[in-house]
Amino acid sequence: MNIPNLLTLLRIILVPGIVILLMRGSFLYALILFMVAGITDGLDGFLARVLKQQTVLGAYLDPLADKALIATSFVTLSILGIIPGWLVVIVISRDFIILFGFTVLTLMSVPFEISPTYVSKATTVFQIVTIFLALCSRSMEISLCYNLIGVLFWLTAIATIISGLYYIYIGIRLVNKT
Repeated sequence: MNIPNLLTLLRIILVPGIVILLMRGSFLYALILFMVAGITDGLDGFLARVLKQQTVLGAYLDPLADKALIATSFVTLSILGIIPGWLVVIVISRDFIILFGFTVLTLMSVPFEISPTYVSKATTVFQIVTIFLALCSRSMEISLCYNLIGVLFWLTAIATIISGLYYIYIGIRLVNKT
């Protein structure tokens, strides 16, 4: 176990705390924990590269931690009526499609490497910014958030759909190579 992996585990541990705070209406504290989780996300990758401590465990844990944070935040914020349900369906469906694709490739013994694409990184940024602004809008009553968030919902949806389609395209190409 190394420092980057411990930071990733911390991010996973923060997820239930964020959900509990959201359910209690403590949006400012949820925002603070969400920001801490975001900092650990950037820091674990940076430290893994700089300290040359990239591990197989970290390669699996990091995206799992990201998905846990994003999915639970989206679902909880949707239940609270802060993020529209249609956007949550798009975000969660993309992740299930990717997981389904990985499963199919594994069952078919198609070799593949798990590595994020630029499209998926951009999608993750859109999703995180959406959660961040949604939390800001509830915790600090910032009017800028109200103006931006509707547009951001659509941009996040478009980026998520494009990313999902791109992963489907990659999966089809991998299957056709075998």
